[in-house]
Amino acid sequence: MNKLSELAVGDNGILTALDLPESVQNHLMHMGFVPNALVSVLRRAPAGDPTVYGIDGMEIALRRETASAIQVRPPESATDETPSIRELSEAGR
Repeated sequence: MNKLSELAVGDNGILTALDLPESVQNHLMHMGFVPNALVSVLRRAPAGDPTVYGIDGMEIALRRETASAIQVRPPESATDETPSIRELSEAGR
């Protein structure tokens, strides 16, 4: 598992846990930071903090301190989850 703050611009992660005070957790969850949500790192401020993340169609800026308390895991590749066209056609025979 990684911290959200450790991802580079352009990286994605699947949210696994929020290690934050309940009030902050609730606020972030209302904005889409829920378990298994895909989070994208969009851009960083010139000084490196805050960072803008994309989640559920929204762009949200978080300070490094907050992002370091959010746990993510690497997303699975689409080929692992989605059957290929060949697999679908063979299954239909």
